[in-house]
Amino acid sequence: MNKPNPKPVGIPQIVVVGSINMDLLAVVHRLPRPGETVVSLGFEENPGGKGANQAVAAARLGATSVMIGRVGDDAIGQQLRRSLRESQVSVSNVRTTRGKSSGVALITVANFGENTIVVVPGANGALSPTDVAAAEATLQSADAILVQLEIPLETVAAVIDVARRHDVRLILDPAPACDDLPHDMLKVDVVCPNAVEAQQLTGVAINKPADAEPALKQLLRRGVRLPIITLGAQGAIFADEGEIHHVKSFPVDAVDATAAGDSFAAALAVALVEGQGNLAAVRFASAAGAIAASRSGAQRSMPTREDVDSLIMEGNRRSPADG
Repeated sequence: MNKPNPKPVGIPQIVVVGSINMDLLAVVHRLPRPGETVVSLGFEENPGGKGANQAVAAARLGATSVMIGRVGDDAIGQQLRRSLRESQVSVSNVRTTRGKSSGVALITVANFGENTIVVVPGANGALSPTDVAAAEATLQSADAILVQLEIPLETVAAVIDVARRHDVRLILDPAPACDDLPHDMLKVDVVCPNAVEAQQLTGVAINKPADAEPALKQLLRRGVRLPIITLGAQGAIFADEGEIHHVKSFPVDAVDATAAGDSFAAALAVALVEGQGNLAAVRFASAAGAIAASRSGAQRSMPTREDVDSLIMEGNRRSPADG
């Protein structure tokens, strides 16, 4: 097993297990319909992947951030590893998979912020329970673990098992949505799907905040301690100690929502580890997600702690606290 990464006293250590991708992003006036070709307004190549995005976000928010994942033995893999290092993310648990390409995400973004994403897993598909076992000491030392579904489900299950055995807080971001997610995998501390993902988990269609309550209650019955559903411009809604809370969104001009959910999940982990109450933590995460949505790109859109604190202060001046 790897030795736990040393962490300064008082600084949260967030360990992220997940995907590391290169995002190939095309900007368009509007998303194409099936069978339609549209001309792009521009093209960008940005380091991404839900896991790597969350690791970078945690680091920018002031946490000690550790990434567990895999890249291919190609130039993209070297670039992805270098980008994580430059963002102050530990890559000692990022392995190279021989004979595999690195993960790639093909992203189309409309100029009003909506997007479509096709993920080519590449080396991410080789991240295995064996890798989790090799990093168990690192996971055990974490203040919180973040995991998503862009890696094999058996690997996600292994991460959840380690978190349970060592009583480490675990946040599951169930994205991309999975119809056949085993019920036992939802018996975790926090689950934070968006409306589409929540519908796939529960069968409940969510078009407005009031629609979310049945889905939240179902997630509670399935074992989630703190279920949160993000609703984009309509904010976030969560269940806590028998009550439903709606946190309003922070008004921003949406540019690219690709990594907004990743920013939300990482900020939520940091806030909860710091001891912020659930309501304050969801509000902090909502501010981080809003900032990410107001910027283009994935990892480069992740906000700093100063960015988030500033937006929350501005929101406090405009309106009273949510509840």
